[in-house]
Amino acid sequence: MRITKRTNIAVRVLMFCGSNEGRLVTKSEIAERCNASENHLAQVINQLGQLGYLHTQRGRNGGIELNRPMSQIKIGDVFRELESSVPIAECFADVDNTCPLVDACRLKLAIAGAADAFYSYMDDITLDELVCGNDALIEIMSPIACRA
Repeated sequence: MRITKRTNIAVRVLMFCGSNEGRLVTKSEIAERCNASENHLAQVINQLGQLGYLHTQRGRNGGIELNRPMSQIKIGDVFRELESSVPIAECFADVDNTCPLVDACRLKLAIAGAADAFYSYMDDITLDELVCGNDALIEIMSPIACRA
């Protein structure tokens, strides 16, 4: 199974916001720390906001923050919501499916079962498990402070 770039960036955004809990973060901060273009980030941030994961505030003092506690953000839900429109294989596509085996192939059932197992496993992982106590992540995601 392959995760799309959009979903990968979405989880980075959520981890960045979780690592900087208690303050609004900017798209440019996230772009710098997460190695993503601001244009791509804008699309991902908008989608995460529409899904209720992020609160966005416009204006000069605007920014982005988590819209719910990290313990209530299941990574399986994030993956499922962002990946649901991307078929795992051709036979899962409604429009572009040209496979002649679709009515007889048992592989589709096996792939569907494997995908369900993957999402089920990811449902047990919350954002706080990825962020809290992860000092290496916090160091990467935190703004550089002046050091004496």
